[in-house]
Amino acid sequence: MICLEPGLQMTFLRSHRWKQWGLRLLPKRALTAAVGRFARMRLSRLLIPHYVRWYQIDADEAELPLAAYSSLCEFFTRGLRPGARPLATEGLISPVDGTVSALGRILEGTLLQAKGCLYTVSALLGSERDAQVFEGGHYITLYLSPRDYHRIHMPLSGEVVFWRYIPGRLYPVNALGVAAVPGLFSKNERLVSWLETRYGRLAMVKVGATVVGSIRTPYGPWFTGAWNRHRRRVHEGAVELWLDKGGELGRFELGSTVILLCPPGMLKNFTVRSGSSVRMGEQLAQMNPLPTRPIRSSNVNPVTQAGTAALGTTHNWRPI
Repeated sequence: MICLEPGLQMTFLRSHRWKQWGLRLLPKRALTAAVGRFARMRLSRLLIPHYVRWYQIDADEAELPLAAYSSLCEFFTRGLRPGARPLATEGLISPVDGTVSALGRILEGTLLQAKGCLYTVSALLGSERDAQVFEGGHYITLYLSPRDYHRIHMPLSGEVVFWRYIPGRLYPVNALGVAAVPGLFSKNERLVSWLETRYGRLAMVKVGATVVGSIRTPYGPWFTGAWNRHRRRVHEGAVELWLDKGGELGRFELGSTVILLCPPGMLKNFTVRSGSSVRMGEQLAQMNPLPTRPIRSSNVNPVTQAGTAALGTTHNWRPI
């Protein structure tokens, strides 16, 4: 954690000290395991109508009627009816529904978490060398609340080429957690994916959180349950998974955070601002002119043809 000024550092620490202790004492992993287990039980389906009313969710967007979901977890990870999320034809699109909590330039290897508090790209990615690639580039942090659509999609057409799972804590990533825990996103467990696109290679960081029972993708380590994950070491591996822009890449079981890191020269300017509510498929930024580099077409790549279809019928899901 790096603070902007000594005065801001003291203000940050003093104003949130009691909140930090409260979050430290919270049995985060036990709570996550308990909520995740209950949410997968058939009994939990009785809560779906109440959940929809409490969070004011537009149930008409769901691909199935509410009575068709066998559990609360299944509703959390629901697909959407065709046409519910049209894709912007140009630029970098939002991979999720959520709120822009921070965005800007990556300078001196740091990102903004909250007013007066920065954290490092190297800590987030788990590598100094990987962090150097993004110096001078751009980042955007997207928070998914419990009411949001929880599937994660490709912001550009491209190929997932590498992943790294980094174990960690399970602090909440809501406004309370972000304000109270310095370096939150580099402390929580996360899955980093590197996406090779015609504009260059970007990184997508999927951050776990309290009561987020799992981050599911068709690649990565095969860990199950919150208790099984916290003692694991860093895992990483290569993968070849082509997806078109808007193709489904993974899903959160409950809300969390996605951070996109773009190298210098990729983005021209952002078309959203901090605090903006965005939907999957909406434009986040305009791109700089396309570099002259080859790109593979999903029509000839046999890895996957998921497109914007649900991954559940195409991939072998791995719970992380």
